[in-house]
Amino acid sequence: MPNCQVIVPNFEFSEAQIREAVKNNRLLSMEIEFSLRCNFHCQYCYIPDKSSFANELSFEELQDSVLQAKALGVKKIVVLGGEPMLYPQVIKMLKFIRGENLEAEMFTNGFGITQEIAKQLFDLGILVVLKMNSRKEEVQDALAGKKGAYKIIQDAFHNLRQAGYPHKNKRLGVSTVICQQNFDELIFMWEWLRQQEIEPYFEIITPQGKGRENEWLHVDLQKLKETFFKIAAIDRNKYGIHWDPQPPLIGIKCLRHQFSCLLNSQGYILPCVGINIPVGNIRQKKLADIIKESEVIQDLRNYRANLKGPCRQCDKISNCYGCRGAAYQMTGDYLASDPLCWNNIERQSEIVHLPVSVSRFIPQQPPMQVVDKLNSIGERTANVSVTISNDMLFVRDDGTLDETAYIELIAQSIAAHAGFKQSGGNAQAVDGFLLGAKNLEIFSTARIGDTLEISVFKYARFGDFGIFKGQVFRGQELLAQGEVKVWENKKKP
Repeated sequence: MPNCQVIVPNFEFSEAQIREAVKNNRLLSMEIEFSLRCNFHCQYCYIPDKSSFANELSFEELQDSVLQAKALGVKKIVVLGGEPMLYPQVIKMLKFIRGENLEAEMFTNGFGITQEIAKQLFDLGILVVLKMNSRKEEVQDALAGKKGAYKIIQDAFHNLRQAGYPHKNKRLGVSTVICQQNFDELIFMWEWLRQQEIEPYFEIITPQGKGRENEWLHVDLQKLKETFFKIAAIDRNKYGIHWDPQPPLIGIKCLRHQFSCLLNSQGYILPCVGINIPVGNIRQKKLADIIKESEVIQDLRNYRANLKGPCRQCDKISNCYGCRGAAYQMTGDYLASDPLCWNNIERQSEIVHLPVSVSRFIPQQPPMQVVDKLNSIGERTANVSVTISNDMLFVRDDGTLDETAYIELIAQSIAAHAGFKQSGGNAQAVDGFLLGAKNLEIFSTARIGDTLEISVFKYARFGDFGIFKGQVFRGQELLAQGEVKVWENKKKP
């Protein structure tokens, strides 16, 4: 039985370390995909089966990325996949990470973990997290989408135990995705792991990729809540381990956006697996610059000021923001409230989902309003749409759109994005001013009844000044494009 303890469930980092990382644009951990190749076809996987394996980072590029992360303060590298053990140089890469005095944590389905490999992992001090969703062969194979998955996992588990795991700082974990098929096993599996001093990583499915398509996997929120609280009581009463139940992980808080990021196999930096918005590529820009300049990452680090809806008002906001990945995948907004938090069961109507009407986020009203809906947002980008009506101010007598409207379309799209981001729970428009436009090119004419899509991208910024490129499309046809410079009266948190 584990020694009596109180969990500090912030990925092993203190609050002081996390505050320092936020303040100085540093990192404490980084997740890395060596490759997306995998021999399983898990029914909840966020990676599509037909993912491209082209242009993956070389061994030397991965090494350089680790060194850049270390220079930013990273203490731990978390290896994800695909399946890391399919990467030909996995042991060599792990040796390099450990040689830099960094902790290494690897999530694996167990493929290729022979007795010899298990011993090497143990000697290196790798925290191995074995993906085990069930102790029933038919359930495990079905969830993994592979006949024989259960045997692969059990053989790996046996070899890791034989190698000496767990022992002092040679830790072993088991990752379990909570779904309908294994729900009745969860409490039993949790106690089984605790009794062996193996660390349980139980988490709610992020509705992404196949996990979004396969709705039959998902568990009712009230049932999730009851199970989280039951397991918390077991930990408290039987093992002396204390933690507050909150999604998406049992027994662990997820505050990773305060101090971590994901480097995917093609060099893109993402806030996490669930928020799959590329914020930069390490082949084109230094990691330190990406972290410092990414508006998405900075928004998440300053989540207390930026969250919207019920999560913004929650009394747990100081150490919880739900699952940002679930929020993004379900609403299109990484700052929205988490729809999968049981505290929001009765408040779903207060959570805004994209696409959304822009009327609450821009100062213009009809007939001056020339955009209708904000469809999507990303790293300094937004997509907005409008269907041209005959009562729009910029429509000529012949039913065509006046050329002066294109700059207004771009400017109002920028305003809609800014207003939406900074709306918080109050949906108030942001003060701003259009300073000028240049390089306007018009290639064709729009008319009443046309649906236009406006794409805007902030490619430069200087304090509160931003320079945007805007493009106006009708279907795949580019109608117009140009650049605008704007000033935003940003409210400091």
